[in-house]
Amino acid sequence: MSSAGYVLAGCRLWDGTAAATADDQALWVGPDGRVRAVGDAQQVLDDARADEARVIDLGGAVVVPGLINMHVHLSLALPGPMEAAVQGQNLAELALHMAGNGRGTLRSGITTARLVGEARGADMALRKAIRNGFVDGPRIYTAGQALCCTGGHGHGADAQEADGADGFRRATREQLRAGADLIKVCISGGIAGEHEAIDTPQLTDDEMTAVLETAHDWGRKVTAHAGPTPVIQRAIDLGLDCVEHGYELTRELTDTMAARGVSYVPTITVSRCEDFFRANGIPEWMIERALGAGPRHWESLQNAIASGVEILMGSDMPPHADYDETTATVREMEFMAEAGMSPREVMVSATSAAAGWLKAGDQVGALAPGAFADLLVLDGDPLADISALRGLHAVVQGGRAVRDDRGLVAGARA
Repeated sequence: MSSAGYVLAGCRLWDGTAAATADDQALWVGPDGRVRAVGDAQQVLDDARADEARVIDLGGAVVVPGLINMHVHLSLALPGPMEAAVQGQNLAELALHMAGNGRGTLRSGITTARLVGEARGADMALRKAIRNGFVDGPRIYTAGQALCCTGGHGHGADAQEADGADGFRRATREQLRAGADLIKVCISGGIAGEHEAIDTPQLTDDEMTAVLETAHDWGRKVTAHAGPTPVIQRAIDLGLDCVEHGYELTRELTDTMAARGVSYVPTITVSRCEDFFRANGIPEWMIERALGAGPRHWESLQNAIASGVEILMGSDMPPHADYDETTATVREMEFMAEAGMSPREVMVSATSAAAGWLKAGDQVGALAPGAFADLLVLDGDPLADISALRGLHAVVQGGRAVRDDRGLVAGARA
């Protein structure tokens, strides 16, 4: 790479926050893999050529920020063969399994991922390996193990069991000690727990308070796996920052969420992905529960849209998994648009809004000077039609091309 970096020119560009995609743009990537300048092509090119930066003509392609998936399990272990396979792995095998999923996630356009429940510290090791450049994968923000009550949602898989306020306070501190960027707590039942229901309350107020106060004292946000309105309302009253799934949200609750700044990651795919479940041998009881939750789950998402809740994109399904001739991530975003979000709102949910929740808005989620040059190259404009993401053909992370189907950005390779 030139000591002055390179310029992507001849492109249309959306920077992660603008009202629309702009024509005749250029993006200058410095040798440090960060955005040096972005904007009107002629002005950027004049400055870059003075420094002898290499120019790469994208021939009219569309450039957008790399996506952020806010609900990822790189060691997803749903009941059945998936669970048996993951639980049978030693730590080295688990780390390699997650690294493979991480590489697939990155190539699917997810340049940053928020992990919300992983086992045995493999996520921390993978985060370090990616940061050090040993393996390819998304930038990782992780909750470590999720927290649950004895026998609660995720026990035996990716959650740490605890009981009582002192138990949950200690469990929270243990995840913080391990290096958790956020805390996830399971406050109700869900789809994947055989001996529970979606609306089963699983934590007392004292237990939730212990988690929230401890995490907040350490400057970490808390997100909650949660289904029913009564449990979520209690958690919001205690200071919860974000809701995962929210299978049964009333309009009154979503109005409260919007008023108090509580974010929502709907993971709408998980209640409508029958083919994925069957392909992976998921037991019939879970398939029936997931699909049965679908109509109410959809209504919850529409309530959140109508209330103006900050909605963040997260797939729960493996981000790169095949789904309706695209990936689970793209299908999630299409569902969000079908539920009533504008294409721009969907794109913001997967870029700048997600980065803001992670307190990383100056690093990822937008193409702005000083941010990492994490970007996607597409044929069409996703702000006109979110399905344009199906035309993804190049992924650049930190200025380095990690996928380049057509050789267009070959000059971006370190």
